[in-house]
Amino acid sequence: MQTKTPPSIFRTLLVLGRVSNLPTVWSNCLAAWLLNHGAAWSNFYVLLAGATLLYIGGMYLNDAFDAEFDQQHRVERPIPAGRISRRTVWQIGIALLVLGWLCLALLGLITAIMGLVLVGTIVIYDAIHKRTAYAPLLMATCRFLLYVVAAAATLRPINHVVVAYGFGLAAYITGLSYLARVESSGSLARRWPAALLFVPCPIAVWMTSVREVSAWLVLAAFVGWTLWCLRGVLFNGPRNIGRSVAGLLAGIVLVDWLSLPGPGNQTIVGFGGLFALALVLQRKVPAT
Repeated sequence: MQTKTPPSIFRTLLVLGRVSNLPTVWSNCLAAWLLNHGAAWSNFYVLLAGATLLYIGGMYLNDAFDAEFDQQHRVERPIPAGRISRRTVWQIGIALLVLGWLCLALLGLITAIMGLVLVGTIVIYDAIHKRTAYAPLLMATCRFLLYVVAAAATLRPINHVVVAYGFGLAAYITGLSYLARVESSGSLARRWPAALLFVPCPIAVWMTSVREVSAWLVLAAFVGWTLWCLRGVLFNGPRNIGRSVAGLLAGIVLVDWLSLPGPGNQTIVGFGGLFALALVLQRKVPAT
């Protein structure tokens, strides 16, 4: 009889950090950077490092705070499964948040201040998200603040376009987060949050009325992908909330791609590559 090999510590660390969602963090940074006319690409790479560390650190603290809940409802998670101690997860998570903020602090005072606000919001979300109905709004605030931080890293005044698309992303994240809560609680999904997922569409059309054909194709791809992910929620299909949530998480990249009025070859490679990478990574590491 063949026994299953226990997961390596490296895979455990990847699962804790939910690294399959990192392409969506990078696409958030890229979209806000381009919208705010960022030019110093060396700063952009520091921004990516800081955002990556903050995201992974936040995910570690998420599991540290949720250890008791996971012990009852998600025993496959690394802490209740005994693959890593809760204390170690606390230590790594806090260290990553500090390092991530220090990276952002290198990009100017405004970026440092907004980065600190983002860190605080991440910690608040991790601490109370299982105990409040407003958790989706907190998660949406985290992604909105990431847009603001990325725009501030350009060392230019944050323009209204960044704010508008940031709100569109926040609406999408709110709907997505509601569905993710349904997954963890096991209750049936209602249909109303799905409307929030499509808020980025009118914002994209309103903000840039003159859009190239390629931009309309991205809009169509976003709508098609979102409907496909929701087929088991909106229609009479097999209900698999986990699969819907994973697909919609990858769709964050498409939300960011919508912000560009005329995607050129470089942005097609950038956002298209990040979307594909998110889907590939989800086959290796769970997104939720």
